[in-house]
Amino acid sequence: MPEALNQRLLYAGVAIWLIACCATALAAPPPGERKLPSKVTFHDAPSSEKPAAREKRLKRECKGRPNAGMCLGYTR
Repeated sequence: MPEALNQRLLYAGVAIWLIACCATALAAPPPGERKLPSKVTFHDAPSSEKPAAREKRLKRECKGRPNAGMCLGYTR
């Protein structure tokens, strides 16, 4: 009976050790890995459409068209 208890304790200890090793290996970043930026900013492309220009374009393109899709509210 004491041998069985010692064997169970040994297996439990090995299992705990393996879990601890795996957890530390997963938590540490690989060497040489870059850090993620703390703040991300998006810049509009020079060719992007400004809101006022979009408004004018939709009014011009949606005249007399059905009131659906992009033309919703611009068919007057």
